[in-house]
Amino acid sequence: MADIINPENEEDLQAQIEEVEALSSIYGDEWCVIDEASRIFCIKISNDSEESKLTACLQIILPLDYPSASPPIYQINAAWLRGSERARLANSLEDLYVEHAGESILYMWVEKIREFLVEKSQSSETVDLPGKVNMTTEEEEDDDDENIPDFSTFRLSTENAHLFMEHGNDEEIPPIKHGNTITDRRSTFQPHLAPVVTPRQVKMVLEKLYENKKIASATHNIYAYRIYCEDKNSFLQDCEDDGETAAGGRLLHLLQILDVRNVMVVVSRWYGGILLGPDRFKHINNCARNILVEEGYTASTDEASKSGAKTKRPKSKKTK
Repeated sequence: MADIINPENEEDLQAQIEEVEALSSIYGDEWCVIDEASRIFCIKISNDSEESKLTACLQIILPLDYPSASPPIYQINAAWLRGSERARLANSLEDLYVEHAGESILYMWVEKIREFLVEKSQSSETVDLPGKVNMTTEEEEDDDDENIPDFSTFRLSTENAHLFMEHGNDEEIPPIKHGNTITDRRSTFQPHLAPVVTPRQVKMVLEKLYENKKIASATHNIYAYRIYCEDKNSFLQDCEDDGETAAGGRLLHLLQILDVRNVMVVVSRWYGGILLGPDRFKHINNCARNILVEEGYTASTDEASKSGAKTKRPKSKKTK
């Protein structure tokens, strides 16, 4: 359903229309309109090198108050992009937004990503088949779904996305706890947990974790978080698959079922060479549940140890 445009948003809407028209003219078939009424778009970006061609898909939602007050909501889909590289690219996009707050910045974002692709292709880490980098886990089974946009978390976070920009640099990194590992058929899973009350703390926790070379080298670092906003009686929540298709959404669903709040859980997976099928989701959720129990975020150990179907449902709350 399309948003109702208030008079104060008319200037932003006109700016969006003009920006989209310009981008469509500049990028041609690479620019794609997913849902014009909801202002959802995507663009395929490449480094234009035939020898080591790298591509990324930038998916975008334009909030009602973009560009005057809020940044675009975005997701970058690229099988080769993960770990510290993803964090570095995200930081550069955020820096661009802060530097040009109030301006139309999609063109700058696209060209920044293209610049990143060029640098990547010229580095010693460049590979011949970027579409298959690290495709050694179960995403091989879900390859057909790799480029299908998933805007479920975008819609969840659009209203609150500007909160990522509202907090200063004076916040401390929350303490991070590391849980016990689970190993199955040479794949190893390990959970990490941190208390968070702002989106900036989520970013700080991720950056701190990626400073650990072992964690940064994990095949996937799946995460989800829930932050309770008392003034709105609602939750700010989001998740990330990091290449393990659908794992982030399942992890967030677990946090919702357990009705935990003001906490972030990251599950690192080191792939061992043997496909686990659906068992991988079981191990990810078990890791997360175990560390939530250990750190006292669940009502009781017995309750948290039950299956999702038997776990006590949370009280009805308005969520975003």
